Amino acid sequence: MDFKKTILWAVFSLSGLMLYNNWIVHEGKPSLFSGAPANNNQPAPTQASARSDLPVQVSGATTTANTVPPSTSGLPADIGERFVLQNDVLALEISANGANLVEAKLLKELTAEKQPVELFQHTPTHTYVARSGLIALGNADLPNHTSAFKLVQSGKDGSGRPFIVLVSERNGVKLEKTFVLTPGSYVVDVGHRVTQANTNTTPLVLYTEIVRDGSEEKKIGPFGGAFAASTFTGPAVYTDSDKFKKVEFSEIEKNKVSITTQVAAGKPAWVAMVQHYFASAWIPGDKVARDIYTGKIDNNLYRIGMQIPLGVVAPGSAVVEKAQLFVGPQEERMLEQVAPGLELLKDYGYLTILAKPIFWLLEKIHSYVGNWGWAIILLTILIKTVFFPLSAASYKSMARMKEVQPRLTLMKEQFKGEPQKLNQAMMEMYRKEKINPVGGCLPVVIQIPVFISLYWVLLSSVEMRGAPWILWIQDLSIPDPYYILPIIMAISMFVQTKLNPTPPDPIQAKVMMYMPIIFSIMFFFFPAGLVLYWVVNNLLSIAQQWQINKLFGKKAV
Repeated sequence: MDFKKTILWAVFSLSGLMLYNNWIVHEGKPSLFSGAPANNNQPAPTQASARSDLPVQVSGATTTANTVPPSTSGLPADIGERFVLQNDVLALEISANGANLVEAKLLKELTAEKQPVELFQHTPTHTYVARSGLIALGNADLPNHTSAFKLVQSGKDGSGRPFIVLVSERNGVKLEKTFVLTPGSYVVDVGHRVTQANTNTTPLVLYTEIVRDGSEEKKIGPFGGAFAASTFTGPAVYTDSDKFKKVEFSEIEKNKVSITTQVAAGKPAWVAMVQHYFASAWIPGDKVARDIYTGKIDNNLYRIGMQIPLGVVAPGSAVVEKAQLFVGPQEERMLEQVAPGLELLKDYGYLTILAKPIFWLLEKIHSYVGNWGWAIILLTILIKTVFFPLSAASYKSMARMKEVQPRLTLMKEQFKGEPQKLNQAMMEMYRKEKINPVGGCLPVVIQIPVFISLYWVLLSSVEMRGAPWILWIQDLSIPDPYYILPIIMAISMFVQTKLNPTPPDPIQAKVMMYMPIIFSIMFFFFPAGLVLYWVVNNLLSIAQQWQINKLFGKKAV
């Protein structure tokens, strides 16, 4: 039995399985290796809350559990007048009814039609908005995301930042929302000023939430293709205790969400809505304890939000609560500057520990060469150099295996029908010749986690969205449009197969012969940047293996 080829086949099979699992996870489907989701520790919604578009006050930091009466309307079909707030990277529209952010265009991120990518939208076919408002125990009708707001002030502040102030008043409670944009920033500073005009002992609670339907976003790759389609789409939450967690829409549908709902004062936390390359996130202040909630509002309409207790506001006094709303691309370095853990919106999966340093190194190389394609090539050379000693030992082992191949063939004829004696003879020969039959597998085993980590890096990095290399490769984040790189990779794998010793087992020999075809077909659907890495890696491996085979070929068997 040829142990090396058996292990290689097992390694390739495992690699294919892991890649397939990564693909289905990125498509928003359950992992092959995950169990059933845990039960949600939040209470099931009551009939009142199911009918109401207002959030239910959850138990924990804010107050005791209760519900508010059904709202006469949810997100208004008629959102009224729209007010525009814009800087050089972000164009927002805020509705008069509710003072909700109902449209957000990323001015520097373009679609295939050369139009800005739209995140927030409120149309008959798609709902994705950010909103906020007040709730309280009892039947108080307070300013919320359905109330009519009036524009009281707009323009630019002393620092040149555009701003808008909208106000609504109900039952003696006035809510003033201030939206401020900083030039060059995807962060909206949102201030909520609550003023009490009459005597009211009811504690008030501010909620900030993101609402989205469960549909996947449109293909946004500049040239279309499989990898321009949506990957994971849905809510996400970050807490100091559980760190980053994604929430499937199906989990909300079945009331089987498992997240931390209570956040202590002074601890960072935020809620977000994620899609391929882009995200939005509410980042409230952390001075007081907060509650996180999720829920289904209507058919195929879901939300994730956070409740912040304001306490009892004394008559004639005001309370101000500040928050930030991020709306933009998942650029890792930028996200790190906004809030603790926000860079985790760029999700590398379970190999984050490898993927983050790989991206860091890739980014450093790019800062010198200015082209992501050449950065990938240089990164491949660097990785190959690091693994050179292991690769050299492996190729030497494979070269020795090729030398003794004629003797293995004779043994197979000599012990035909006697597999036990054949294995004993082979082991004895390996011992005398000091050959490790599994020595050639080590570089493949080591490269698999690096390869899969790079897969996540290239698939998740908006930095490479639309990034060209040379000639026909104008976007490294989508498949090669002419399949030239996958064909080159298939040829290089075929050459590698020829440089390796032929397995004595004819079935294994056929499997190794068909392997380049199988893998090249898989790579037809992978990002061009990933295939570029593998092509360069194969070419370097061929050069190294050919040189070692040439040296050992001069020796007598």
